[in-house]
Amino acid sequence: MTIVERLRAAGCVFAEDEARLLSAEAHTPAELDTLIQRRIDGEPLEVILGWAEFCGLRIVVEPGVFVPRQRSELLVRHAVTLAGPGAVVLDLCCGTGALGAAVAAQVGDIRLYAADIEPAAVRCARANVAQARGEVFEGDLYTPLPLSLKGHVDVLIVNAPYVPTDAIAMMPPEARDHEPRVALDGGQDGVDVHRRVAAEAPQWLAPGGHLLIETGESQASHTAEAMAHNGLTPEVITDDELYATIVVGAGG
Repeated sequence: MTIVERLRAAGCVFAEDEARLLSAEAHTPAELDTLIQRRIDGEPLEVILGWAEFCGLRIVVEPGVFVPRQRSELLVRHAVTLAGPGAVVLDLCCGTGALGAAVAAQVGDIRLYAADIEPAAVRCARANVAQARGEVFEGDLYTPLPLSLKGHVDVLIVNAPYVPTDAIAMMPPEARDHEPRVALDGGQDGVDVHRRVAAEAPQWLAPGGHLLIETGESQASHTAEAMAHNGLTPEVITDDELYATIVVGAGG
């Protein structure tokens, strides 16, 4: 059985591409066989490779971190339109820091800050935002951030968990079994963390700043409601091709 056939039998939809990437990563036939078996066992391809492609960047990925999804390109696309040169951008619940790194790569001259509660994510984020001279903090939401940022964030980007707790069991095994629960579980309706983010966002946003949150189609109205409840003007934006939904909240 060929590599492609083995991967396809394991349910890998893009078996040809994965076979090519795994073959390029391995230095010996034995190592290649080990990598293939890890993939067949359900480990995310990006974790096996040690990187993920996102918005044209190669993002460092460690075991036990949330792997950036292509759908998040929608959030990056809109953040770029709002982040002019010199803008202060905060990537909250940053995971690998992929979103902030992508915005910095496309805009150029920004002041980038990021934070996450997971130590492994913070390690990855520090590597991924290094070129943009970004600063990464470890802790829960806004807690670890320097108080000097309050009232100065022009663009606040957030890919917080938005999967309802009861729906996690139905996620693909590579996410459910290999990514941290804290990066997936959004509470009963999937919007618990969004409400916490929106509650404090006005204190951190600069005048005319924007909060952008990636969310699910079923959660979008609740995410928008959380923003409106805290004085932001929300707009729901969808992209059918990316199967992505974001809510953009404009500050005063």
